[in-house]
Amino acid sequence: MAFKFSSLFALVAVAATVRAAPASTTATCSDGTQVPDEVCCNFVPVCLLVSALQNTLFMGDCGEDGHEVIRLTFHDAIAISQSQGPAAGRGADGSMLIFPTVEPSFAANAGIGDSVNNLIPFLSQFPNVTAGDLIQFAGTVALSNCPGAPQLEFLAGRPNATAPAVDGLIPEPQDNVTSILDRFADAGGFSPFEVISLLASHSIARADKVDPTIDAAPFDSTPFVFDTQVFLEVLLKGVGFPGTPNNTGEVASPLPLTVGSDTGELRLQSDFALARDSRTACFWQGFVNQQEFMASSFQAAMSKMTILGHNRADLIDCSAVVPVPKPAVNKPASFPATTGPQDLELSCTTSQFPTLTADSGSQETVIPHCSDGNMTCNTVQFTGPAID
Repeated sequence: MAFKFSSLFALVAVAATVRAAPASTTATCSDGTQVPDEVCCNFVPVCLLVSALQNTLFMGDCGEDGHEVIRLTFHDAIAISQSQGPAAGRGADGSMLIFPTVEPSFAANAGIGDSVNNLIPFLSQFPNVTAGDLIQFAGTVALSNCPGAPQLEFLAGRPNATAPAVDGLIPEPQDNVTSILDRFADAGGFSPFEVISLLASHSIARADKVDPTIDAAPFDSTPFVFDTQVFLEVLLKGVGFPGTPNNTGEVASPLPLTVGSDTGELRLQSDFALARDSRTACFWQGFVNQQEFMASSFQAAMSKMTILGHNRADLIDCSAVVPVPKPAVNKPASFPATTGPQDLELSCTTSQFPTLTADSGSQETVIPHCSDGNMTCNTVQFTGPAID
């Protein structure tokens, strides 16, 4: 596949045009916040939604509760099919919360019940906010706690779901590249570049239920920072597993060491394949050590993902109430200790791979279980109807 790095920037420029144009200020909330529309006042601190999410769920941390809600934004939104029609699912409509005993029980949604149960109480606490809006807004709040993340667009006005989506619309880690690309294309016309852009979320993600012997293993060595490490580390040769081998959807990891609750890195089969497939390898490699480019690409792709099933013109731009994310740590991508350029498995030969340093140390990097380095994290789990 012919490829030049400048082509990626051109693609981002095109993708960015889908974002809603900034609206002029037309309303003032009771706390003095100026917003484009009075509907946006449902999301400002005076209504306590931001502070409620932060203080009772996310704790201002880029931790597991936030990671799970960000995953929920994807799984709720992509449950739509252009080929099957509206009866299959209506995208970002909050059906996960409206029908919590249905979609969360699908195999592809294993482990998502925690985030569903954690958000359901907010529906009664904030009755003016629909389920679809709550999921996507909560995702923007969760992401804002992760240093280096972009400030996502938020459009309000999604009506509540009237039926659950059908099973089989969520891509799974054991799916092949063709199947994954076709699913994203059928869901919303996503290009291969946009698919890889969306996987930037794996920089802060953790695997749930892939390996039954471990809990929430990270996909890279910096799971509490929105950075490009995942794009580097998926390109390294695998040497072992953080838990048990031969799990569906999992392949060998370059950093498998698990010590107590500090869980080794887990590699999804789908990430491994996408990073090496001729249709996507150059896009994957092009994000390594390109923090701003990666973040802006994810931002543009998410503006499309979060409104699947809706007409952009029918929604209200409330991006002004989205919290400003924590600044990036400004640490260049680097090879984790004990790894180096000799471990790279590169499939894209049309662009030069960046020169990176290696972290010092003679032993494998151990990935902390919690953002503060402790093994016991501050997490919240509300009871609810969804089964984990």
